[in-house]
Amino acid sequence: MAERVEAESSLRRRGYREGLGGEMLAEFLGTFVLLLLGAGSVAVAVVGLPGSGRQFVEFGPANWLIIAWGWGLAVVFGVYVAGGVSGAHINPAVTLAFAVRGDLPWRKVLPYWLAQVVGAFAAAALVYACYRWAIDAADAKAGVPRDESLATYSIFATFPAEYFGNSWWGPLLDQIVGTGILLLLVCAVIDTRNTAPAANLHPFIIGLVVVAIGLTFGTNAGYAINPARDFGPRLFTFFAGWGDIALPGTFGWFSGYWWIPVVGPLIGGIVGVGVYDLLIKPVITARARALEEQEKGPATEEP
Repeated sequence: MAERVEAESSLRRRGYREGLGGEMLAEFLGTFVLLLLGAGSVAVAVVGLPGSGRQFVEFGPANWLIIAWGWGLAVVFGVYVAGGVSGAHINPAVTLAFAVRGDLPWRKVLPYWLAQVVGAFAAAALVYACYRWAIDAADAKAGVPRDESLATYSIFATFPAEYFGNSWWGPLLDQIVGTGILLLLVCAVIDTRNTAPAANLHPFIIGLVVVAIGLTFGTNAGYAINPARDFGPRLFTFFAGWGDIALPGTFGWFSGYWWIPVVGPLIGGIVGVGVYDLLIKPVITARARALEEQEKGPATEEP
């Protein structure tokens, strides 16, 4: 009897791991790794190096390179963690785009989103736990309370550049374009009929895509290009004392900003896969078909 109960329990656990629950765990952990390393790199650049006595100049290009490469490598290892289970979307924009494309059942979209946001929230909490002393020291040195400290808030979530003023269109366009580039290039990288990388190098190439976006569009609005990457930590910072800067996303030159890093990437993801599927995929399909017909040779009648 005991053996039967144990066998049934084992089957239940195996089924859970093989089903949607296992995919949600993978998305949770992949997004957790993404935010842990990505937000950790921002913490190093913003409060870690200056506060530790290892940097004596103002935040500059070298710090931005730390952030750009930190997020790129974070994507690499987040994808490696979850890739074999869920495909490592670790980004609601990717999940939605693949569902629109027909590569993912719609019933999985909301569970994936939930796992991604929770993973990002949990990672932000751990980064805060590790850098709380540096954050407090930075705020004390600047002479500002936490709910007025945009600098330390930026460790976790994004905000628009001051030159946008209170305009919502500029940052929204930036997020649409940045995420569109991401999904366009992801589609190219994973398409085995195109010049896709071999030997499981996809995560490295996708990580380099994120580095490139950070180096080319990052200063406009912090290149969230991922609703979970922004909203999960934003929610954490709201509870951790950053107040209105986090939600509704109001400080100085911007107000009610929280929705832009959510809606922009969701739109951009659909645009990115749409561009690839409309302009590149039909050409590849036609050429593959022509090559198959050429390899078959002319049809001959049997005697």
